[in-house]
Amino acid sequence: MPIYQAIVLAIVQGLTELLPVSSSAHVIVVAKLFHQNMSTPGNALLLVMLHTGTMFAVIIYFWQQWIDTFFSSRQAFVRFASMAFVGCLCSGVVGYPINLLIVHILGGGTHRAEIEDLFNKLNWIAPALAAAGILILYAGLHEARQPASSESPDGKGLSWPQAVVMGIVQGFAIPFRGFSRSGSTISAGLLAGGSRLPVESFSFALAVVITPIAIAREAYRLHRAGVQTGAHLHLATALVPSLLGLACAFLAGLLALKWLSRWLQQGRWYLFGIYCLLAAAAVELLYLRGW
Repeated sequence: MPIYQAIVLAIVQGLTELLPVSSSAHVIVVAKLFHQNMSTPGNALLLVMLHTGTMFAVIIYFWQQWIDTFFSSRQAFVRFASMAFVGCLCSGVVGYPINLLIVHILGGGTHRAEIEDLFNKLNWIAPALAAAGILILYAGLHEARQPASSESPDGKGLSWPQAVVMGIVQGFAIPFRGFSRSGSTISAGLLAGGSRLPVESFSFALAVVITPIAIAREAYRLHRAGVQTGAHLHLATALVPSLLGLACAFLAGLLALKWLSRWLQQGRWYLFGIYCLLAAAAVELLYLRGW
């Protein structure tokens, strides 16, 4: 992949991974416009590095807040770790069967089908984007109508039912490309009665927990693709755009988090929902035009 395309994809990934607008949908669309196949070994390595860059951006951005809340005492840490574990467990219990069902139905019953291949089609991404947009728009408007409350970054501001609901919704977001993980989990937390700061903080804490799993899975897919096709990764050639992509995704991720936090605190969450609906229309138009 040319360096400029890797940079563009890194910026797109960095911004959209952490904004509630679905990074997978945007990366797939941009890759198609570049006529790139993201399942090749070199491009798969790039995706692994992009996810790594955004994970580091989340850790750097929220680190002090997590230290002040989740790591402020042994009790706070145990409570947070328990919530994160249960939330991710709910995600797996919900997401894994859905993933298998989608592969079975859309893959014609073959076990060799990959969820990434099935959702690498714009006609499936568009409705997922629209669904995320409706959820974000509803949550934003609902939250804006609630009486103002004092915001506290205290981890105790998140209840167990809210953590469970966010974990369950994350399980739905993982298989569906276009159904934003951050957008759906933060919206679910707000609709469950959570306040903005704890909901945002816990949503991205869940992301940090599951991102290494996603990176490991991408690395496994990269290895398996090389074994099955005999396509070997030229590390020297792929490493430069991948490392550059990691750096760009990291910087774009920090920018996206500042943007997200500001709009969330200013009550502009619903605007991301409007964007997702417009993006869904644009993706559907691209599909109808033969992309």
